[in-house]
Amino acid sequence: MRKLWLIFSQAVTVAVAVIFVVSTLKPQWIQQLPWQQGSPIVSLPMGSPPPTIPASGVKGVPAADVGFAEAAQRAAPTVVSVITSKTASRNQRQRDPWFRYFFGEQGGNGQPQAGVGSGVIVSQDGYVLTNNHVVDRMDDIEVMLTDGRKARAKVIGTDPESDLAVLKIDLEKLPAIVFGDSDTLQVGDAVLAIGNPFGVGQTVTSGIVSALGRNQLGINTFENFIQTDAAINPGNSGGALVDAHGNLMGINSAIYSRSGGNMGIGFAIPVSTARLVMESLIRDGQVTRGWIGVEPRDLTPEIAETFNLPIKEGVLITGVLHNGPAAKGGVRPGDVVVQVDQAKVGNTTQLLNAVASLKPGSVAQVQVRRGNQTLSMEVAVAQRPRAINRPAASAAEQDDDEE
Repeated sequence: MRKLWLIFSQAVTVAVAVIFVVSTLKPQWIQQLPWQQGSPIVSLPMGSPPPTIPASGVKGVPAADVGFAEAAQRAAPTVVSVITSKTASRNQRQRDPWFRYFFGEQGGNGQPQAGVGSGVIVSQDGYVLTNNHVVDRMDDIEVMLTDGRKARAKVIGTDPESDLAVLKIDLEKLPAIVFGDSDTLQVGDAVLAIGNPFGVGQTVTSGIVSALGRNQLGINTFENFIQTDAAINPGNSGGALVDAHGNLMGINSAIYSRSGGNMGIGFAIPVSTARLVMESLIRDGQVTRGWIGVEPRDLTPEIAETFNLPIKEGVLITGVLHNGPAAKGGVRPGDVVVQVDQAKVGNTTQLLNAVASLKPGSVAQVQVRRGNQTLSMEVAVAQRPRAINRPAASAAEQDDDEE
């Protein structure tokens, strides 16, 4: 038995040695064996480089092509730091000893308030686009470029309802960002957020488009946000959201956070909206929007059932301004608006945007449902009253907008 085991072990050793020699010197013989069909052994010529493994895991995409260095280099010089300051006025009653005795030292002791935000150079003439809340109520505004140059900025115009502002600086040889088309963005597209978070200096973060058309957040009056998971932190406000080619897609505006830092939910104003506001501010110093004087409310299934309404989509009018444009056109409380000119409306945000896009002085066709009737009314559009600058309210604090 022992002799048979020795013969077997020697035979196995010889067979393994033969296979090793053949596979080394004549690998094609091994590939031609029947059990190797369908799973050929791939051999590389001696001295050939190893195959490129894409870092993205995308087949056919070289590793060097998945970075965003070119996009960052193209857009970063156009993104600036916006440094603001305001000297608080001293409360005159602070001089009264009895006031100080009862109320102590109140605010307004002459200490300056300072802030740091971001902005985007949109033209070689020196126009800078940023957020309204970055420059709101500030006395001194300074813009600093990535090349170290600084300049005092003049406020050309602000629009609190979209939280946008346009500044002007006087410097030569300014870089200007290239505008992209935010309407072509899709969920999953790669984007970069460029700004000056926490005042540490310009920073580039990457992510994707998480959602489009975010509204009813209670941040601005007019909301149509791009949501992204690219890190946006305090100080990024007014900075650029660009695509993988470095084209401007949005203005970073807000974040959702419970700690004050990034939680992967950031919001940017689409460049399609920002460009219209910017052009109006440069041309007229203000944004002109349509207004008809109604108080809208979303038509929920519960409200439709309570008031026995035969319609499930639209905007319920809860109030109409006396002698306002809508009242003169025949709109009544209890009507459900379903269309304004060619735009169908299913919620208050859509109604707000549809009316705001109308030209003051024009006549709009407003279609409403009243009971079982569908009525079309002609409403003379007025100019929307200019909003007062105020901090953006939280979702819980936001009142219904009067349109």
